[in-house]
Amino acid sequence: MGMERALIQSDLPSAAALPGRRQLLWLGAAALLPPSARAQAQVLKVGPQRELRSLAAAARVARDGMRIEVDAGDYPGDVAVWRQRGLQIVAVGGRVRVSAQGAHAEGKGIFVTGGEDISIQGLDFSGARVPDGNGAGIRLERGSLLLRDCSFRDCEMGLLSSNDATARLSLEGCEFSHAAARPGGRPAHLLYAGRIAQLRVQGCYFHQGRVGHLIKSRAALSEIFYNRLTDEPGGRASYELEFPDGGQAWVLGNLIQQSASSENPHLIAYGAESLLHPRRELYLLHNTLVDNRPGGGRYLRVPAGQLRVQGYNNLLVGGGRMPTESGWDWRNNLAVDWDVFERAAREDLRPRTASGLQGRLIEPAPLPDGRQPRLTHQYVHPRQALALAGPPRYPGAFQP
Repeated sequence: MGMERALIQSDLPSAAALPGRRQLLWLGAAALLPPSARAQAQVLKVGPQRELRSLAAAARVARDGMRIEVDAGDYPGDVAVWRQRGLQIVAVGGRVRVSAQGAHAEGKGIFVTGGEDISIQGLDFSGARVPDGNGAGIRLERGSLLLRDCSFRDCEMGLLSSNDATARLSLEGCEFSHAAARPGGRPAHLLYAGRIAQLRVQGCYFHQGRVGHLIKSRAALSEIFYNRLTDEPGGRASYELEFPDGGQAWVLGNLIQQSASSENPHLIAYGAESLLHPRRELYLLHNTLVDNRPGGGRYLRVPAGQLRVQGYNNLLVGGGRMPTESGWDWRNNLAVDWDVFERAAREDLRPRTASGLQGRLIEPAPLPDGRQPRLTHQYVHPRQALALAGPPRYPGAFQP
């Protein structure tokens, strides 16, 4: 134990090695840490029985590169701002439940992040409300943020980012659900990425929207891989997936389903507000698109103009219509009945081996840069993207 502690401490700057003003700042920050945290300054432990009892206290004393281990349990009203670099915030021993309970950080949400290379794992955010109606479970201001195995429920905005053109956001195995009512009936989006550099969403589950979208991304590059976006009974989402400013958008291996009560007839919209970004490319590959609206809706909304649309090996289910333009690269997108799936009534949309779909897929055309897009994983409920054992044999998002 002594050697481990010595190794940890050896990574820290000594006060003597710092110039005058920085030396005073370092000594002042170190004095804020409880004794046990100073002894192992690479790790902060947070919990009701710890010296650091709240996330807010940890955020005040954390330094770049620290790992914050949070004991499982409830942390009501424990809002925090994280602007350090390289933080890891990890639940230990079970779920960490952070409910707003009327509190908010900077009038923005439960957590506000603004540092590079921040990761958060195992936390559940709920009940975000703020005076301007944009209360988010997490507000990403700048930097880069990776979330794994987190959930967002009953928030005015599940996760909301700024328009910082250098920011990056990545989500793996997360869940967003039950959007809260916003003042004046304004749209409540489960995930809203502003004009950031990159959004990547993989193995996540979005459901039960309210007026707003399940995912709305203004990012220059949006990668939506192997997710379940299903409005489900009682859901009132608008679009299930929207890219209002265009950009380069990859939609690969997703189940996207609108409910009978979804408020917008379109499942996916691209460039509905502008084609702001210089790259105007939409790739829809190996998705299962389901329209449950009475009378049928539309699977896709895309404006006319100079843009690239490529769609291969998608399955179209329900009464929706798929408008296409002459310049699109649109091949092998099959309209199918419910009986081709294992248990459609229970939302098991894996194709039956006797469905006649085996082998009915084609190789997508190479991209201009030579890359060959391929399906390598599939969504497995709940909240997983698992690697396929071999090349896909069926169109759509799922293999038997």
